[in-house]
Amino acid sequence: MLSKLLPIILLLLGTGGGIGAGIMLAPAPEENHAAAGEEAAHMPAEDAEEPAEESEEDLREYIKINNQFVVPVVDRDQLTSLVVISLSLEAATGTSEKVRAYEPKLRDAFLQVLFDHANMGGFRGAFTRSDVLEPLRTALREAAQKHVGKGVYDVLIMDISRQDV
Repeated sequence: MLSKLLPIILLLLGTGGGIGAGIMLAPAPEENHAAAGEEAAHMPAEDAEEPAEESEEDLREYIKINNQFVVPVVDRDQLTSLVVISLSLEAATGTSEKVRAYEPKLRDAFLQVLFDHANMGGFRGAFTRSDVLEPLRTALREAAQKHVGKGVYDVLIMDISRQDV
């Protein structure tokens, strides 16, 4: 009986630990930058800088997905490890509000991609090799673009770790 409950207990503890760490390590809310813009508008003309021509890179922003993703790795109906992943999106400037609005849907889509990757053996062995992570990044990017639109250019894996049980 205990042998059947142990993987579930470990999964719940890992998920709770990941959520707790995500909450504790979350960055402070962004400050209102409108006040800074108003100050710049009142500066004398000789002190004001000419805005440089914006390149395509300047039109991108990086959006951290709140909380980590905890993915169980199961082998022969046995929980063998837990993978914890933190993700960010590289997106067009102004996309962050849409990403925040669709975040529950995005998390669901990302979890499905991560579970599929785990079920295909993607988190076994040397799971951090670029040839193993590239298909995962592609699948995550396609899932993000499906829900948010083509304004999402890439999904960045910020942290990844595996805890064997």
